[in-house]
Amino acid sequence: MKISIAIPESALSDESLKLDKTRKISVLARACSIFKIDTIYVYQEGNYKEDGNLLVTILKYLETPQFLRRRLFPKMNELKFAGVLLPLRIPSHATPANSKKINIGDVREGVVISIKGKRFVDVGINEAIPFFGKTDVGKRVTVQFKSGYPDFSVKEIQRNETPLYWGYTVKERSNLFSLLTEWRGNTIITSRKGRTATKEQLTKYLSSELPILVVFGSPEKGVHEILGGKMKNIQNAKTLNFFPNQATETVRLEEALLGTLSIINAYSIN
Repeated sequence: MKISIAIPESALSDESLKLDKTRKISVLARACSIFKIDTIYVYQEGNYKEDGNLLVTILKYLETPQFLRRRLFPKMNELKFAGVLLPLRIPSHATPANSKKINIGDVREGVVISIKGKRFVDVGINEAIPFFGKTDVGKRVTVQFKSGYPDFSVKEIQRNETPLYWGYTVKERSNLFSLLTEWRGNTIITSRKGRTATKEQLTKYLSSELPILVVFGSPEKGVHEILGGKMKNIQNAKTLNFFPNQATETVRLEEALLGTLSIINAYSIN
């Protein structure tokens, strides 16, 4: 079962300092990694383009293995406080730099590079490996080793071909309604207006082979307010409250994400 989430560009609007916004994104990325989120959709909501750029950039940066970041991310203002970011420590990041420890069948992330007109892939072992896949120079690629030390050869694969969780992808959408109408799967809308999330409420969705999209609102607006009258046009969606009888006036996005995904995870393995 693949689970994706949708969060708004305005997700950072309750933080005033870029340092605090950066820390919040780090927590969001960690939560998504803990619960094996497939795709993070960032949808436009309000006039928060700068926050949206910050959110998307840092989410992508954190998901990128550390040994590839210098090639893929130039110096930019969005990464000013990258030093406070917490590492994800997902399988695609835990790769040895010692080339002698690489075995046939190992999967790694790399960047396609050009040397004297020929294509190679940099997988973080201080050795360029000949590359014959379809990915263009300068782009990130997932490769599997066909032979190990000292005569390396690799083949390009899709990340879903590895049996391990290989990280999330980040996609931007112009608005929430278009995302929901294009979604081909089941949808869970998180809201105080929904029914209490119980095992019975979730069983049908969690037992389906269809992917699930879990939708979150902004610090200022719930999903119903964001969608307005278009809410009635959303198909295959359940509106659920994962925090019944909450004592706080609001539940912050990072709290909602951890709490909601914890409940979904617990029910999906029973």
